[in-house]
Amino acid sequence: MRAKLAAAWSPPRVLAIGYITIILLGAGLLSLPAVTVNGEPLRFVDALFTAVSAVCVTGLAVVDTGTRFNAAGQLIILLLIQVGGLGFMTMATLFALVFKRRITLRERLVLQEAMNQSTMEGIVRLIRRVILYSLTIEAAGTAVLTARFAAEMPPGRAAYMGLFHAVSLFNSAGFDLFGGFRSYAPYVADPVVNITAILLITLGGLGFIVLSDLLECRKRRRLSLHSKVVLATSGVLFGIGAVVIFAFEYANALGPLGWGGKIWASLFQSAVPRSGGVSTLDIGSLRQATQFFLILLMFIGAAPGSTGGGIKVTTFATLVGAVIAMMRGKDEVVLFRFRLPRERIFKALTITMLSLAFVITVTMALLAAEDQAFLPILFETVSAFGTCGLSTGITPQLTDFGKLLLSLTMFAGRIGPLTFAYALRPKDEKELFRYPEGRIIIG
Repeated sequence: MRAKLAAAWSPPRVLAIGYITIILLGAGLLSLPAVTVNGEPLRFVDALFTAVSAVCVTGLAVVDTGTRFNAAGQLIILLLIQVGGLGFMTMATLFALVFKRRITLRERLVLQEAMNQSTMEGIVRLIRRVILYSLTIEAAGTAVLTARFAAEMPPGRAAYMGLFHAVSLFNSAGFDLFGGFRSYAPYVADPVVNITAILLITLGGLGFIVLSDLLECRKRRRLSLHSKVVLATSGVLFGIGAVVIFAFEYANALGPLGWGGKIWASLFQSAVPRSGGVSTLDIGSLRQATQFFLILLMFIGAAPGSTGGGIKVTTFATLVGAVIAMMRGKDEVVLFRFRLPRERIFKALTITMLSLAFVITVTMALLAAEDQAFLPILFETVSAFGTCGLSTGITPQLTDFGKLLLSLTMFAGRIGPLTFAYALRPKDEKELFRYPEGRIIIG
């Protein structure tokens, strides 16, 4: 009996059920008339979509957050973002630590799954650091943005805007209170807002494991392989992204801007596909080549154990390493003079194939149900799966079926394709035999 209960409440299922519970609670609160500006309750489908987008730190919106919700509704969304960004198990651990309650073995297993760790060793210590780093970075971002916004609005309003956007940016949520769906467009050439937003998005996308490793680098005088791969891959993607966006949009979306605005907009748009979800440019007006390039960046996403989504930069680096090894006739994948075990390579391949299959299936379903072109549908789907939140502007126009399907996509992207599959699969049955080895021709 205990074995059956243990299987039913495996860590992946606990994570999935926990997120679903928070989403439904958030949807119920956001559908109340007391949280809207005009007192008219939000349709439950729209409230559910907003709650999923907040908890899964995506940022896709079917109603404008700044004009549709009052302060109470906005604070509910902010709380959902914080819980979703840190993870509900991290928040539960925070309360347990505050009230000095012992963290059980099962809770440590769920934390291990949530933080994508290979071992439970030091997991509670990591959670303490996650909470400390998050609150410190958010506080610093709030202070800078408050000082900037205070130049154009009352101090109280500036502090509120600074807090909301700092939390949203660091948790890769993509929600904003500026009104409309063009997000940070008024600050396209503002260096303070651009630098602060890029840093918050980048720090949130690197992952808490990398942040912890960087802060302890002075003591250990070295970085782990994981941190090296994350930093190198993220840096390369950011640099390539900025150059490609600058080249593709120089005479298009960047045309009306001066040189400073062009550079800042290129850097900003290169950072946000890491799951930032905000924009200083109108995504719908970008060239199709640029939109497709952003799709690729959103699909790759951020780092494991971060607030971002996607297949993760380490998965991408592992696959690139495997391709290079195969082209060179090598039997092993080597990154920074470390050999990767085959189990890691198979996991990277599995995650990528599951993610591709999920995105393709959702895209085909939306194309069949919605009266929209292919590229905007694909863009919205990958944005939802990568929990990025960038949009070409078609999300509010989707049918209820489309909104529910994108909600499922955001949920699957937040908990991860493997965890999502593990949560749905039946109880494992150990095989008592092995099949004979066979060979097929590849390529």
